[in-house]
Amino acid sequence: MLGAPTLDSDLAAQAGILARLERLHPRVIDLSLGRIHRLLAALDRPELRLPPVVHVAGTNGKGSLLAYMRAALEAAGRRVHVYTSPHLVRFNERIRLAGETISPAYLCRVLEETERANAGQEITFFEVTTAAAFLAFAETPADILLLETGLGGRLDATNVVERPLLTAITPISHDHHQFLGHELDGIAFEKAGILKPGVAAVLGPQPDEAAAVIVRRAAEVGAPLLRHGADWQIAAEGAGLVYRSRLGERHLPRPALAGTFQIENAGLAVACLERLDGFALDAGAIARGLEEVEWPARMQPLTEGPLVALAPPGAQIWLDGGHNPGAGQVVAETLAGWPKRPLHMVVAMLDSKDPEGYLSPFVPLRPKLVTVPVPGSHASIEPERLAEVAEGLGLEAEAAMDPATAMARIAAESGRRAPPPRILICGSLYLAGEVLAENA
Repeated sequence: MLGAPTLDSDLAAQAGILARLERLHPRVIDLSLGRIHRLLAALDRPELRLPPVVHVAGTNGKGSLLAYMRAALEAAGRRVHVYTSPHLVRFNERIRLAGETISPAYLCRVLEETERANAGQEITFFEVTTAAAFLAFAETPADILLLETGLGGRLDATNVVERPLLTAITPISHDHHQFLGHELDGIAFEKAGILKPGVAAVLGPQPDEAAAVIVRRAAEVGAPLLRHGADWQIAAEGAGLVYRSRLGERHLPRPALAGTFQIENAGLAVACLERLDGFALDAGAIARGLEEVEWPARMQPLTEGPLVALAPPGAQIWLDGGHNPGAGQVVAETLAGWPKRPLHMVVAMLDSKDPEGYLSPFVPLRPKLVTVPVPGSHASIEPERLAEVAEGLGLEAEAAMDPATAMARIAAESGRRAPPPRILICGSLYLAGEVLAENA
């Protein structure tokens, strides 16, 4: 009880600082490295005092990859820093220090120090908060830092790390077209910007045109490549997985995260873990990492809470924050392989996304959609317009004001018919965060 007022005041101070930092640049995203280099120099270059870094870019699966790696490294007793974005419920989720989410009090301190060093100069929110994260990572002892790009790679604020221990590129798909372009080869070029001379890069499965760009760029900079299908591969076998690489064969348990696509994500994590110089992990640590991994809003089952209580009895409820065509494809493929149930989807998307591309893979499953706004976002696609997109694909869809209303409508329609429905809440990480907060 005595600690609550202090925590509340720290959270309030944190919110105030973050609000100030959001006003330092007129645009949310303005890809450049000049501003972040200037600010890091004013902070005495914390990016040069980091523990060994694994730098990860890609479109889909970055968070899952880092979650598997973190779980395995921590199972082996290593102290692990992690940087991811965006957050689901609270900003602190973006920064993990040696196994713990950064505290509000410490976050306030590094944010204020970074704000003072910036001296009111123009800088994006992601850039200034990345600088603050680097300050915290440099001050807190750890064995390794797992570092996720925010957007792209070449001009992403995280790409100031000149000599990472390892880089990795997860599957590339269409996303953020207003910043990275509409063509896969251009998107791949931006992602491949994290490759560094002499630093090994592990590649997840890639479309041919993206793979060609990455291979060419790796040759140009002198980055050794370890490619899915050529240097490593993974497959389901019986109740487990079989992973094969030039270093041998491993028999592993199925990952705790749901979805057939998680098999490839897990394989990419094992390929990265094998190549970490100085981090010899035994088979037990890797297996425990796969079994004990946690990564919210990635095909996460919801089994209790106020929102779940509104669903029809016996319904399966799944939450997924994927929001681009590649994410839609892998989730739809996963659902297609499960025992059949009536499928309902509660969907929200930002207007910077491709709703037709995201929803198209679900068409063969014949779901019924209830579209909702992304909570608290002015950039949300209007539910009525999102429903029109779904109807244009031949799907049944109606608009609702929020997820609770959507759940109530699904319950009213389903009644107690057997089998109970499967409900997928999807289309936006921001929707997923709001659902986790409201359903806690």
